[in-house]
Amino acid sequence: MTPATATRPKPPPKWPYTVAGLALVGVVLAAGWSLEDARWERLPQFPGAIWQYAAQMVDGVLTWPGAHPDGQADPDLTYGDWWLQALKLMGESVALAWIGTCVGALVSFPLAFLAASNTAPWFVRMPVRTFFNAIRAVPEILLAVIVMLPLFGLNPMAGAMAIGIHSIGSLGKLTLESIEAIDPGPVEAVVASGATWWQRIRTAVIPQLLPETVGFWLYRFEVNIRASAILGVVSAGGIGALLSRVLRGREWEWGGIMLVVIIFVTILVDQISAALRHRILHGADATAVAA
Repeated sequence: MTPATATRPKPPPKWPYTVAGLALVGVVLAAGWSLEDARWERLPQFPGAIWQYAAQMVDGVLTWPGAHPDGQADPDLTYGDWWLQALKLMGESVALAWIGTCVGALVSFPLAFLAASNTAPWFVRMPVRTFFNAIRAVPEILLAVIVMLPLFGLNPMAGAMAIGIHSIGSLGKLTLESIEAIDPGPVEAVVASGATWWQRIRTAVIPQLLPETVGFWLYRFEVNIRASAILGVVSAGGIGALLSRVLRGREWEWGGIMLVVIIFVTILVDQISAALRHRILHGADATAVAA
C-alpha cells in the first residue's frame, strides 16, 4: 500500500441521506393522509378519467371546423366559431400583457434612477426601493381583485392595470441593478468634463443600460402573457374567464381547443421575443451565426 492510498479519505456514508429522504416522504404522506376533505378513494379513478377528458379534448381539436357540436343551445354553432372565439380572447390576453408591460416599463425606467446607489442619494433611493419591493410582493391576481376591479369594474382595463402595477416592481428592481452594474469609466469621464446630473445620465448611463433593459421588458412581456390568462378567472379580461367557465361546465372539446390556442400563441410570442432579445443584446452578426 502506497502512502497516498493510506491517507486517502473515506467517502461519506450514504445511509443518513437515505433515512432522511424516507423520513421526508413519510412526513409528506402523513400530512396528505391527514387532510379531512381529501377523497383518496377516488385516486384509482384518475387515470381513466384523465384519459377520457384528454380524448374528448383531442376530438374537439381534430374535428372539422364546419361541424356542429352536440348538445349546444345554438344549432348554428360550429367548431370553427369556438376556434375564432378562442383566438379573439387570446388576442385580448396578449393585448392586456402588452399594455401592462408598457405601463411597467414607462413608470419603472425613470424611477430606477432614483433607486440606484450610483445615481441617487440614500434618502431618495430608500423609499423608491421600498415601493418596488412592496408592489412586487403582491401577486397580480390580488391587485386585480382588491384594487383594480373596484376601480375599473369587470373589464380588461382592470387586468391590464394589475399587470402594469406588478410589472413596475419587477422591472424597477432589474433596471436599478443594471444601473449599479454599469462601467464607471464613461461616467467619470463625463463628470470630469463638468457635466450635470442629467447630462451624466443621458450620455454615460442610458447608452450602457438600454440594450439590457429592453431585454428585460421583452422577457416581462412573456411572463405577463401567462399572468393575463390567469387574471381572466377573476373576470379581469382575457381568455381565462371563458376557459374557467368551459372547464367547470366539463365542455372538454371546447376546452381542448382553448388550450391549444393558449399553448400555440404563448410559444409563438416566446420565440419572437427571444429572437428580438438575442438581436438586441448580441447584435446582428451573432444572430446570423446562430441562425
